[in-house]
Amino acid sequence: MITKRIIPCLDVRNGRVVKGVNFQGLNDVNSPVELAKFYSDNGADELVFYDITASSDGRKIFTDILRETARNVFIPLTVGGGISSVKDFERVLSCGADKVSVNTGAISNPSLIPEAAKLYGSQCVVISADVKRVNGNFHVFARGGRDDTGIEAIGWIRKCVENGAGEVVLNSIDTDGVKRGFDLEMLKAVCEVVSVPVIASGGAGSIQDFITLFHEIPRVDAGLAASIFHFGEVAIRDLKAEMFKQNIPVRL
Repeated sequence: MITKRIIPCLDVRNGRVVKGVNFQGLNDVNSPVELAKFYSDNGADELVFYDITASSDGRKIFTDILRETARNVFIPLTVGGGISSVKDFERVLSCGADKVSVNTGAISNPSLIPEAAKLYGSQCVVISADVKRVNGNFHVFARGGRDDTGIEAIGWIRKCVENGAGEVVLNSIDTDGVKRGFDLEMLKAVCEVVSVPVIASGGAGSIQDFITLFHEIPRVDAGLAASIFHFGEVAIRDLKAEMFKQNIPVRL
């Protein structure tokens, strides 16, 4: 049986890990290099590194910090932020990334996902969708959750997968940083239309939130979180021990 993955997320701004609520009010947390090494040594299955202002600033990702981070981890590393071309894929992969996450770049350049999948394989291409409810509908947001594109999210995610994305990270802006549980309704809607791995992001506040996630939606492959790990509210080894007790397949 495939084990469920636990993935800490490093939201990086100006070379530092930050965290806010509903994508707003960002506070400084720590060095991405130090945090990445800590998680790599303490049971994380993978890491996600987002340069969260690269797209909104119209610049490329900070490759020096990325290289240093990649040198200190020995688990798969997914990297995103400011990815708008296959050249960006090449640059990030050459810095040590295992997978590349796209959001705004895939919205502005529809050919990006199929081109990248053809060059590097679908397993390397991750569609990271920032989604929020607008008048009862799921909308895709761009530029780090700042701009409502008006695009209906579920159909768009399905199209990205059909075009070659090998994994989906679903970021619920509605639940991000709120710590009241993952957005199960949104996750179920996505799982119904794609067959690739789906990673739940946004809303984890306790160990029980992960247990609920994997019991309620067995199709979800991984749970991603930031602040509860960064601030020591939940230790990954404790989370995994409880998952094991609850008969959820996990790598201990």
